[in-house]
Amino acid sequence: MADKSVLLTGGTGFIGQVLSPELLRAGYKVDVLSRQKPEAVQALCGRVTPISELSAINGGPGYDVVINLAGEGIAEKRWSEARKQSLRDSRIALTRELVTGLLSCERLPEVMVSGSAVGYYGAQGGQPVTETTTPKDEFSHRLCADWEHAASPLSDKGVRVCYSRTGVVVGRDGGFLDRMLLPFRLGLGGRIGSGEQYMPWVHRQDVVRAIQWMVETDSAAGAYNVVSPNPVSNRAFTRTLADVLGRPALFPVPATVLKLALGEMSQLLLTGQKALPERLQTEGFEFLYPDLDAALREAVGKPG
Repeated sequence: MADKSVLLTGGTGFIGQVLSPELLRAGYKVDVLSRQKPEAVQALCGRVTPISELSAINGGPGYDVVINLAGEGIAEKRWSEARKQSLRDSRIALTRELVTGLLSCERLPEVMVSGSAVGYYGAQGGQPVTETTTPKDEFSHRLCADWEHAASPLSDKGVRVCYSRTGVVVGRDGGFLDRMLLPFRLGLGGRIGSGEQYMPWVHRQDVVRAIQWMVETDSAAGAYNVVSPNPVSNRAFTRTLADVLGRPALFPVPATVLKLALGEMSQLLLTGQKALPERLQTEGFEFLYPDLDAALREAVGKPG
């Protein structure tokens, strides 16, 4: 892998901060697209080359590998129409601009791994969800489908394109788990709504490893569910988190309260997917954290 060049968008994000050092250790030369100051990017990502504007790649020599993880956090704000457009712009518009820039380069990348999410499938109840499951047409599906489609012109040009349909990412110091820890540590946590909806969780280290696997596996192409092979219900997730922290989980959050507080975005928490990593497992990828208890213990710093 030595001397291969990588362009990484979203490098300062929750996944990118761990992925960047791993790529550097593997011998890649890494450019990170970020609006943050160069010194801040390097503090988070390691000895990468920061790029502040996507237009900087236009007409350049090109890259061997492109990993596109940029996108605003989907659950950070209520979904007003303006917020929905912002979510689309940060994913779809940026990906289109990225692809246009790459097509102008002297050479095309060998592979592009482009971000997506299991939200692609929409609400699926309790049925197993694989990469061949027919999606339900709702905002999260359209967002992910259009995001994936924005990268497809590279595939038409012969670039090997993989889509990382990522689940709910568990890891230290950030992500959705950060928001859950305080109430649970105070003994105020509990299931959300009925608790029967599935949470397609995955440990951050396995997300990073799956992305690297896609980059380095010449036969890998198309969509992959990047989720643990053992999805659990929200009730089981919250109970396991409470057990790991040694606290009770007695305070459920009623669905009606969430709907009032979050509007349409509440569906992210009240519905889910029993998503399975069928293609990853069939094609030989092995998970470091297949089980929730061990994944949560690592994430909260309480080894079993």
